Amino acid sequence: MLSRFYPDRIEKSVYDIDFENLYSLGKRGILFDIDNTLVEHGADADKQSEGLFVRLHAIGFKTCIISNNDEERVRRFNKNIKTDYVFKAGKPKKRGYISGMKIMGTGPLETIFIGDQIFTDIYGAKRAGIDNILVERISDAEEIQIVLKRIFEKIVLRSYKKHVK
Repeated sequence: MLSRFYPDRIEKSVYDIDFENLYSLGKRGILFDIDNTLVEHGADADKQSEGLFVRLHAIGFKTCIISNNDEERVRRFNKNIKTDYVFKAGKPKKRGYISGMKIMGTGPLETIFIGDQIFTDIYGAKRAGIDNILVERISDAEEIQIVLKRIFEKIVLRSYKKHVK
């Protein structure tokens, strides 16, 4: 039952992922969550996140941010990154993921999603048929509803770790 929430992979950080390898495996589009995936919750893009997008585009990736935040938040983050985005994406519903793929011109098999939350990010990607990578959250400072979901995420991750051994 919990397996529907299992990530395909877990990485320490988005900045530790071997994107060249993903490209060699046929991935051409990357969908990203923002908060606690690329930067701390509510933060603007920093030099590290800006540099990541420059690197990804140089490799040949198309990128798109999909966020449940409002447009002002996403636009503010995206100011110097200048990638495509979907705001109020409704994760874990499939529509935001599908919109992101349509914008990038990619399909589920050539797209990967990267995020920090199981019940929104990863579950939504799985529902949309997209490979996914769960990254550890950047900061513990989160809104109360996310803090509460993290309690249940621990249960899923414990089960996941038993499953992959």
